[in-house]
Amino acid sequence: MKRKMEETKKIPVTVLTGFLGSGKTTLLNHILNDNTHGMKFAVIENEFGEIGVDEKIIPESVDEEVIEVMNGCICCTVRGDLVEALKRLHKRMDKFDGIIIETTGLADPAPVVQTFFVDEDIPTMYSLDSVITVVDAKVILDRLAEEKP
Repeated sequence: MKRKMEETKKIPVTVLTGFLGSGKTTLLNHILNDNTHGMKFAVIENEFGEIGVDEKIIPESVDEEVIEVMNGCICCTVRGDLVEALKRLHKRMDKFDGIIIETTGLADPAPVVQTFFVDEDIPTMYSLDSVITVVDAKVILDRLAEEKP
């Protein structure tokens, strides 16, 4: 019975989002380096360009799995790759307790969230635990006051 319950357990997923320079990677590093919660996370990063910006920031000493989704903005072309990355990770679900998806500072997190409701396989494997938006307190009022297109 215990084995069957483990097989049907949905893995919690947290989406970490915010503007460039808001502190997403700082928060992610804190979570990964904190030993008090006793959890292991798989991390999916979404980055522009050929080399992930955060690969130099996330310390190599962290014993976590990092999958970089390199096909551009997660809100445009990566949803298919995100689904594939989540399906690949599910095969190794015994190695982690949850997933953190860090979006690029230019991405709209809505398509990432929609992935958990649109794809028919993903909702059976994962539960969207939370969406955390990190903001830079120094500039947030100016950002909110900007005229949106």
